[in-house]
Amino acid sequence: FESDTMLHSFEKLAELLRSPTTVDIICDVGMPVRHKNVLYNCRVVFLNKKIILIRPKVSLALDGNYREGRWFSPWSKPRQTEEYYLPRTIQKITGQKTVPFGDAVISTLDTCVGIEICQELFDTASRHPEMALDGVEIITNSSGSHHSLRKLDQRVKLVEMATAKAGGVYVYSNLRGCDGERVYYDACSMVSVNGKIVAQSKQFSLQDVEVVVACIDLEDVRTYRLTHRPHGAQAVVSPSFPRLFVDFSLSSPDSFCLSTSQPISVQYHSPQEEISLGPACWLWDYLRRSRQGGFFLPLSGGIDSTSTACIVASMCHLVVEAAAQNYAQVISDAQKISGDLEYIPTDPKELCGRLFVTCFMGSENSSMETRSRAANLASQIGSRHFDISIDGTVKSFLTVFTSATEKVPRFSVHGGSKTENLALQNVQARTRMVMSYLFAQLTNWSENRSGGLLVLGSANVDESLLGYMTKYDCSSADINPIGGISKQDLRSFIQYCADKFSYTTLEEILRAPPTAELEPITETHRQTDEEDMGFTYEELSTFGRLRKESACGPFAMFSKVMETSREKYSPGEAADKVKRFFRSYSVNRHKMTTLTPSYHAEAYSPDDNRFDLRPFLYNADWPTQFRAIDEEVEKLAAIGVSKTSSSSSLHGYQLSASQKVHEHKKP
Repeated sequence: FESDTMLHSFEKLAELLRSPTTVDIICDVGMPVRHKNVLYNCRVVFLNKKIILIRPKVSLALDGNYREGRWFSPWSKPRQTEEYYLPRTIQKITGQKTVPFGDAVISTLDTCVGIEICQELFDTASRHPEMALDGVEIITNSSGSHHSLRKLDQRVKLVEMATAKAGGVYVYSNLRGCDGERVYYDACSMVSVNGKIVAQSKQFSLQDVEVVVACIDLEDVRTYRLTHRPHGAQAVVSPSFPRLFVDFSLSSPDSFCLSTSQPISVQYHSPQEEISLGPACWLWDYLRRSRQGGFFLPLSGGIDSTSTACIVASMCHLVVEAAAQNYAQVISDAQKISGDLEYIPTDPKELCGRLFVTCFMGSENSSMETRSRAANLASQIGSRHFDISIDGTVKSFLTVFTSATEKVPRFSVHGGSKTENLALQNVQARTRMVMSYLFAQLTNWSENRSGGLLVLGSANVDESLLGYMTKYDCSSADINPIGGISKQDLRSFIQYCADKFSYTTLEEILRAPPTAELEPITETHRQTDEEDMGFTYEELSTFGRLRKESACGPFAMFSKVMETSREKYSPGEAADKVKRFFRSYSVNRHKMTTLTPSYHAEAYSPDDNRFDLRPFLYNADWPTQFRAIDEEVEKLAAIGVSKTSSSSSLHGYQLSASQKVHEHKKP
């Protein structure tokens, strides 16, 4: 943690205290504060140049993507405050030497306000029930909650429930933007009154700031609590928070005729819309902050790179829409990125031509179909597109190897070994990575444009999980917008883009089987991803969630598969699938240490750098775990278990007629 951050935070606090904009508004801002040489994550509440309270965070975010404990300590003195000595620069503005620091609530002339901070809403032992029992009517929460696919409803339900049981008003403000991280904070700030959402901001937008306003009647809160009789009995014995009195009223005498905000239907996006909007906003934030000239993408004509291209196209649509609404910051950023200070983006396709370069890097193993699909998609999106051959570069590498070893490696279809076959595929893939960075650095220069290009990767979460990628191939890039998204979701996203943007080539791409096209195509052989992996993408998503979200080792995963997929696998088939998954997972786990920074969208992301912190070296034989699986398979075989879809079977498996059901015990 940099001490500069605290210095500049207090400088910004001083600006806010002096600003005429903050007059007659109770302001709640976040910043780090060091108290008695301990660093806390705090909310600073002030009114009219006077600091009312510095409220340190009680519960830190320590799981998943968050390691807040690296810098901050939690405030471990519930319902207690201490005196905090203000820096002299702040003393000169406020006229205060000390202010309360700790766990307290604020009483105004007309109500009582409490504070939760981010993680405290999500905790099992949240603070808002205790505050509600102590008479707090309005609770604020300034949060940094990131986007995950299909997860917004969980956050909304928490905000609703915060006021459903005990009544009250919950004012939830969430961060928006990428903030220089792998996660995207997806706003959706909201206000809840007595368990109902009455105001909501957009979940995805290029607008940096969006103000959400609600008009509430405090009598509704009081009536709600009076009609819930158990509330009163519990409130009587509830411990009290320190109250800090402020001679100020949140309501005004002339507000009698104001209309109160009524419950609304919360806006939810489909998963396809989430993929179209979240990563697109993340890309724009990354591009404008890095001040590069655009993006470069190796476009193969397959599902993954096509998805990345469609996300960039969606970003261009969002920029044009924001410019049409006269968002000054978006227009200014577009002008700086394009190098044209008079530029106003009005056409997504034209903007794409300025910011986006695609390249089909073909080889002798590439088909005309994928080459054509890549070119057609680039034309429809509007990217500047190249079509090159990497054969000469690959052959030069192999020539050097052959001259040194006097050995000529061959593909399997030509009689070569698995080792030769894999090496010949990898040299093609790694050549594409080198070519990507060459084109990213020099393309704009060659066209007399300013700035370099950020290289985009296109490895999905399922392939990363299994390690079905070449280390340092074109999945190695600057950033990857689809690295946390499953293949199944990407397929539905592409169908969504085909319908929304009328990119006709996408229908053809969807029909084509996923293939790396790194092996020669013959009359009897055509490489496909699922055949190479030994899994369908649906199976990978299932195993990935079991591994990360359910924390399953090999035996636990085998048990889960037997319980949930009884109609698909026999015990032996399930055992083989699980073993194959864990062998590949463990052998390739080292690849996660170099995984391109990816947009975090799934809870089973294998990102080793921030999210999935398990070892990257495992015993690929898993002797104890695999032995336990084999023993269980033998037990099931001994009692005649066979695969069936019958609902009357035991755990989904039909026993032979000679066996007695009561003799079988669940594994």
